Amino acid sequence: MSIKMTGIGSFIPNLKRKNSDFLNHEFLNIDGSEFPHDNDVTIAKFKAITGIEERRYLEDELSTSDMATVAAQRAIEDSGIDAETLDYIIVAHNYGDVKFGSTQSDTVPSIATRVKHNLKIKNPKCVGYDVLFGCPGWIESIIQAQAFMKAGMAQKCLVIGAEALSRVVDKFDRDSMIFSDGAGAAIIELTNDKEGGLLAHETATFAYQEAHHIFFGKSNNEAADENTRYIKMNGRKIYEFALTEVPKAMKSCLDKSGKTIEDVKKIFIHQANEKMDDAIIKRFYKLHKLPVPENVMPMSIHELGNSSVATVPTLLDLVVKGKIKDQELHKDDVIILASVGAGMNINAVVYQY
Repeated sequence: MSIKMTGIGSFIPNLKRKNSDFLNHEFLNIDGSEFPHDNDVTIAKFKAITGIEERRYLEDELSTSDMATVAAQRAIEDSGIDAETLDYIIVAHNYGDVKFGSTQSDTVPSIATRVKHNLKIKNPKCVGYDVLFGCPGWIESIIQAQAFMKAGMAQKCLVIGAEALSRVVDKFDRDSMIFSDGAGAAIIELTNDKEGGLLAHETATFAYQEAHHIFFGKSNNEAADENTRYIKMNGRKIYEFALTEVPKAMKSCLDKSGKTIEDVKKIFIHQANEKMDDAIIKRFYKLHKLPVPENVMPMSIHELGNSSVATVPTLLDLVVKGKIKDQELHKDDVIILASVGAGMNINAVVYQY
């Protein structure tokens, strides 16, 4: 028996926002003071660090649950299963449904319940619930689905990561250019295959000194409503933390899997920041005293930005469907999925495709 992804799908919003669209934005420092240079300089520095050239925002009439539903439908169609046979629908997100123009998050009922309703699944034994775990939420949901299957509680799970970060950013904060919207989903099944599938996992929460590296804070504009909060982060601390802890978690996971570093064909890492992701991969291979292989790390951040829990499943779907140049997967390929985010949470999965 093995636990495998038998279908995958994603939803990438149609609205593109290029870096040039931010040329007329008013960016302010955290103390409300103006930047000492023009926006073209700010944007050039931003692109050099993050690699982001454009990002996607969902249409005004849509919400997180809508994106999650479309990604789920595509994963179900890709797998060929009957949705009524699902045991669990697990949705990873962080901010719920935030309607366009609203400052209030709506999580009642849960996003998973909304997705189940949208999919018109009648089976009451198909249980839906949400996971709040920062950007690593989708990978953690896969780990939970695996636990249900190993415990004999499930045979088929729908695991979704969806987020609409464009609805919770402070437009006066230059970090707002990082964030985007999207959704990715996978069907996880207990199969009769003797080999492959999910081989190992690793998860950790660092909360003693690191809990508030990503948080909800007030606008950089002192004239804004002081009761409204937006996603905020301490980029330098996150960068230093990720470079120290993520490679170690990936190595620990790989060691437990029974596979070697030479077996790894692709690494799908959370699309947070190109410079940071490059540094993480270099440190990971340095732990094995090896250089980074060519094309081992697919990237989508240049065009899609950082959509939190949606980045890894969306990136995986794009590669599986042959939509990223010079990136492909073959049967029996060993891959690593890894993420880091608010909490501060880290996780990794070794999977044989």
